[in-house]
Amino acid sequence: MNPKNFFAELKRRNVYKVAIAYAVVAWLLIQIATQVFPFFEIPNWAVRLIVLLIVVGSPIALVIAWAFELTPEGLKSTEAADGTPVPRSRRHARIFSVVIAGALSLSVFFLGRYTAPKGGRSEVPAKSIAILPFESLSEDKSNAYSLAQFAAAFAPFIVARSTMSIPAEMFGEAGLGSRLSFV
Repeated sequence: MNPKNFFAELKRRNVYKVAIAYAVVAWLLIQIATQVFPFFEIPNWAVRLIVLLIVVGSPIALVIAWAFELTPEGLKSTEAADGTPVPRSRRHARIFSVVIAGALSLSVFFLGRYTAPKGGRSEVPAKSIAILPFESLSEDKSNAYSLAQFAAAFAPFIVARSTMSIPAEMFGEAGLGSRLSFV
């Protein structure tokens, strides 16, 4: 068989379209499975099973696309569907649907971008640094206070010797920001 004829036959039988549609739907199913299954505490083997079924199903879908064609009358073999007259294609409907989908996507993007609340964060100077207290990894909890004191002693050293500032709310979770005032 001539390779050019083979690829033309694949195109005529809509195998390319089925392969692309299958890949998109498979990707979507895998994404949903990997994101939603852990939330519902479904075991990892279920995600692996879905991926395996998708991989096994891809050649089956391509063989079905080669042998059959979906017509307005239903699923017919490709040879039987070749004899029926093809209705006039609606090229403009596809273009309009792509344009509408693009416009809808852009409008949702700009709607979210310009209607989102601006607040929530305080202004931080251009040259600023956050100092976080060291985490005590020892079993002795009396070391935690001395580690926080070390971070508190380190902060004035940075402020005095550089042009950086340390906002009090960025001084970590140890509660030292309320006792220190660097900015």
